Amino acid sequence: MEKTSKIYVAGHRGMVGSAIVRELKRQGYTNIITRTHAELDLTRQKDVEDFFKSEKPEYVFLAAAKVGGIIANSQHLADFMYDNMILEMNVIHSAWQNGCKKLEFLGSSCIYPRLAPQPMKESCLLTSELEKTNEAYALAKISGLKYCEYLNKQYGTDYISVMPTNLYGPNDNYHPEHSHVLPALIRRFHEAKTQNLPSVTCWGDGSPLREFLYVDDLANLCVFLMNNYSGSETVNAGTGKEITIKELTQLVAKIIDYKGEILWDTTRPNGTPRKLLDVSKAKQLGWQYSTELEDGIRLAYQDFLDNPYRAER
Repeated sequence: MEKTSKIYVAGHRGMVGSAIVRELKRQGYTNIITRTHAELDLTRQKDVEDFFKSEKPEYVFLAAAKVGGIIANSQHLADFMYDNMILEMNVIHSAWQNGCKKLEFLGSSCIYPRLAPQPMKESCLLTSELEKTNEAYALAKISGLKYCEYLNKQYGTDYISVMPTNLYGPNDNYHPEHSHVLPALIRRFHEAKTQNLPSVTCWGDGSPLREFLYVDDLANLCVFLMNNYSGSETVNAGTGKEITIKELTQLVAKIIDYKGEILWDTTRPNGTPRKLLDVSKAKQLGWQYSTELEDGIRLAYQDFLDNPYRAER
C-alpha cells in the first residue's frame, strides 16, 4: 500500500476496526475511508454495491462482524450466521467487482475444530467438527475465508485472511451478556469492587486454556500482512502463550484490586477445552506480538474506566 492509497476499513467503530484505523494513521496512511452502520448497512447488497461503485477503494480491511460471547452465540445462532455471511459476502463480492487491489478478511480462531491438535495450525481447518456453542459464527467465517480463496483461484485476486485468537483492548464490548470472557471479567470484577461484593461467580470450572492478543498488536499484524503476504491459506494471529480461565480471573482481580472470593458455577459450560494457535507462520513472515497479557489488561481496564458508556452496548 502507498501512504496515499484509498483504504476502506469496514467496521471501524468496533474494537478491531478502530485499532486498524489507529495503526494506519500511526504509520502515515492518509486516505482512509469509513462508514458508520447508519451510513452503510453492510447486510444490504445494493447499498454495498453502490458504495463500492462510488468510492472504488484500492484496499479493504474487512473487520465488520456481528460478535458476542457464549451466551449470545448459543442463543442467536441464526442471527449470527445470517448477518455475518450476508455482510462479508456483500463486501468481498463488491470489492472484486470494482477492482479492489487487495482485501484482508478478519476471521476468528473458532473456525478451527473443537478438538484440533494443539497448538492449532492453519492447515487443521475443516478436519473435524466445530465447537457447538459458536458453530454458526464459525461457519459464517469459514465461508468468508473460503470465498476469498475461491476468488483467488478463479479470478486471480489477492485476497487474504487472518484468524485472530481471543482479542481484548480499547473499544471492547463490555455488555454483561454479549461480551467475550476477558471484558466480561473486567466489568464483573470492577462492579464487585465498587459494590463491595463478597464474591464473584464465574462460569464453568476454570480449567479451559485460552490465548489472548492485545488488539493493537493484531492491527499491527493486519497492516504488516497487507504489505507483506499473499496467499489463500489464512494466517493465525496470536501470542503462542496460554493461560487457564482460573488464572485469568485471578489476574483480572489482581489488576482491579478486588479482594473478594472467586466462586465457580460448574453447571455452566466451559466451552472449548483448549484453544492455542500455532503462530509460527506469522513469525516466519517476520512478525511477533509486543504486548504482554498483564500490561494489556491494565491498558484495557483503563480504557473501560475512561469510557464507561461502552459497558452499555
